[in-house]
Amino acid sequence: MTNVKKKLEADLSEAFIKFQRELIGRGPQETKTYIVKDMVITRFKGVLTVEEKHLVQNENGKKLVKQMRQLLREMYSKEFEEIVERHTKCKVICSHSDISTKIGERIEVFILEKDLEKYLCQD
Repeated sequence: MTNVKKKLEADLSEAFIKFQRELIGRGPQETKTYIVKDMVITRFKGVLTVEEKHLVQNENGKKLVKQMRQLLREMYSKEFEEIVERHTKCKVICSHSDISTKIGERIEVFILEKDLEKYLCQD
């Protein structure tokens, strides 16, 4: 793996953390971004707030947390995609997101217009 790729992955993680702190008031406990071919995949650990952790202890609460987080993601999908485009200089074709209320993790996947990993790993 090249240093350029590692730095870009770290910069994306930091940008996502900053954005989420502004949006929700807190960021994830841990964030790791991976550039794989034409995808940017980010894994956020420890994303649930204290209130959400209480809510997910019952089935209705789990549904409510997933719905709320999905709605927030839909509302701010353009901003998430702009973060990726700004850092990678690649157009985002589409993006996907899901949250696990079981382990308190969220994953984001961004599909790019080109194979960014191939470009970054050229010598």
